[in-house]
Amino acid sequence: MTKHSRPGGLTRRRLLGGLATTLTPAAALAGTASVASAASAAPDPYAALGADVVTEFRTAWDSYRRLAWGRDELRPLSGSGSDFFIPGGTLGLTIIEALDTLYLMELDSELSAAVDWVKNDLRLDQQAPVQVFEAIIRLVGGLLSGYAATKDSALLDRARELADRLLPAFQRSATGAPYRYVNLATGEVHGAEAPLAEVGTCIAEFGELSRLTGNRTYFDVAKKALRAVYERRSSLDLVGTTINVETGAWVGTTATLDPPVDSFYEYLWDGWTLFGDQDLRTWYDTLTAAVFERLAERRNGQLWFRQADMATGRITGHGQSELTAFYAGLLAQSGRLADGERYHDAWTAALGTFRLPPEYLDYRAMRALDPAYPLRPEYADSCLFLWLTTGKDLYRSRARDLYARQKRHCKVARGYTVVDDVTATPMRLGDLTPGYWYSENMKYYYLLFAKASRFDYRDNYLSTEGNVLRGLT
Repeated sequence: MTKHSRPGGLTRRRLLGGLATTLTPAAALAGTASVASAASAAPDPYAALGADVVTEFRTAWDSYRRLAWGRDELRPLSGSGSDFFIPGGTLGLTIIEALDTLYLMELDSELSAAVDWVKNDLRLDQQAPVQVFEAIIRLVGGLLSGYAATKDSALLDRARELADRLLPAFQRSATGAPYRYVNLATGEVHGAEAPLAEVGTCIAEFGELSRLTGNRTYFDVAKKALRAVYERRSSLDLVGTTINVETGAWVGTTATLDPPVDSFYEYLWDGWTLFGDQDLRTWYDTLTAAVFERLAERRNGQLWFRQADMATGRITGHGQSELTAFYAGLLAQSGRLADGERYHDAWTAALGTFRLPPEYLDYRAMRALDPAYPLRPEYADSCLFLWLTTGKDLYRSRARDLYARQKRHCKVARGYTVVDDVTATPMRLGDLTPGYWYSENMKYYYLLFAKASRFDYRDNYLSTEGNVLRGLT
């Protein structure tokens, strides 16, 4: 691992640093000036929305503290808590996910209570298997962003302890691609068939941990996992969906940007921009060129991404997951700004058909294949990135529209809940406030609408889970 550097280009979420390298000089200057102007203009038409986001967040947080404190997640309709990682156990997912959001919103007494819980009540030695990917992006990442916010060394210690308990998933693999599950107490591993997102979405958190601790083991295992996939790409430079971590054989052979692949591409780019690793840049460029040659589909001025067989290139599907809406930001930051804008246009067009974006749709027929809306944050995430990249108020306006829709359809007495069917009238609600709602949705809206005094809008990094690893002031 190289020392942290700032090579040309933006990460998906390093918002303004390096802007001039991905745009023409004139566009870069215009974008920077526009953002600076938007940030300092008075009165700001979005200021009241920023305050409203804090109010809405606080309502849900208060419900969590009252009804589910210490549990992984809140069930707002039944007024209870639920477990995410370990049935009958808890790792305090919502608390850890919310640490840097509490800091950004200046809810300092709440942040203090959350840090105290992590220091006094979080048990990482539980005799139970946990999903490695989720534990890294949500728990390790959340603890690292909490440390960035508070500089409390206990949070860094807990992040390192958890990462050490997860390392057997990587170190006991013949290929370097991690097993899906590891027992926190014993290090026992299982789950040899691993989706690509789970294999490759760890280098930001593990690399940052290496940078902070001086122990490069975390970065090295994360890069080895990415290499295990890249070296097994097809002759068309396409990768599949699932790989056997013991044999290296492909189990799922569909090339797609949708889950279970999505953030694999994101972390190739992020590893390059965060740590200056040229291999990762080369791998990203090679695979992305194949994605545009084989998967990109332009329709009515919009951009979508179909599915194909990784070996032959034969088209196998025309569906798209809402989770893939993040890709608009990744395209923009890696030098494909026009493509990023067109892809965001495509999802905006989908919102002309659906009141909330469905979990999965057929973009040709504009038909919901999975009508759920689990309070996904990816569209708002790209609004934030594209606004800060281009300076176009269009993206704040689009975020404002989705925020209003979420308030209309997802708000309940104790905060917000998921939707089971966006096509039903009225919408059929579920009973869950996901931990990522506290980490992502409300953070993105707050940064879009408020003038966050504790955030460096020009040089920062937010992980795939919205954890601010760099840029807290």
